Amino acid sequence: MTAPVLETRDLSINFGGLRAVDQVSFTVERNRITTVIGPNGAGKSTLFNLISGALRPRNGQVLIEGVDCTGRPPYRMQAAGLARSFQITNLFDELTVAENLRLAAQILEPVSMAWRPVRASGVAQARVDELLERFGLADKARYIVGELSHGEQRRLEVAVALACKPKVLLLDEPTQGMSHGDTRDTAELIKTLAADVTVLLIEHDIGLVMSLSDHVIVMHQGQKLAEGTPADVRANKAVQTAYFGHT
Repeated sequence: MTAPVLETRDLSINFGGLRAVDQVSFTVERNRITTVIGPNGAGKSTLFNLISGALRPRNGQVLIEGVDCTGRPPYRMQAAGLARSFQITNLFDELTVAENLRLAAQILEPVSMAWRPVRASGVAQARVDELLERFGLADKARYIVGELSHGEQRRLEVAVALACKPKVLLLDEPTQGMSHGDTRDTAELIKTLAADVTVLLIEHDIGLVMSLSDHVIVMHQGQKLAEGTPADVRANKAVQTAYFGHT
């Protein structure tokens, strides 16, 4: 059988006496949108840090296409096919939109291009042009990032994460702080991404989660509480109690 594109096995980490992530196991199927939800403090961002290499787990494994990548630093996780955006926008504010994308896309060029002029990097520039069009930023290519609206910056950050052509894209609350209109547009954009990349995201907007996701994983107090289709998760009694506040 073909290995899932991403898998965690009994992933765990402690911070002192706090078990922040406690034996979390799940698989992420290729070209699907999987969403991690849970109350504040449930361990969602810590889970992302373990998967992406920002933290090394105390126990457990992270596998990409069946290859054990546990504990690799972020740059090696990227080389294995994983890219990530962050909860707080992480861009070069004093560079232009195109320059931010250009820096991220440079990894697509062969090592032999390292000492050649930037204008010779045709592969990277083609990727920049493609992403500018896809994310509706072509008319903002020469804008300084600090001049963009919050929604445009969040959209750009997703584009930057995609620049290296990853197999798996981790999005940590991509719609945080957006207006309703920007949230709707970003959700539609994320849906289109699944044709090219597997998406794993954290999102608090439950309406968005239920309409966007193929699969939902619910965390509570560091553990996986439930998982399944959006409808299955919404109907789960334990989820209703822990997350939606029902009794």
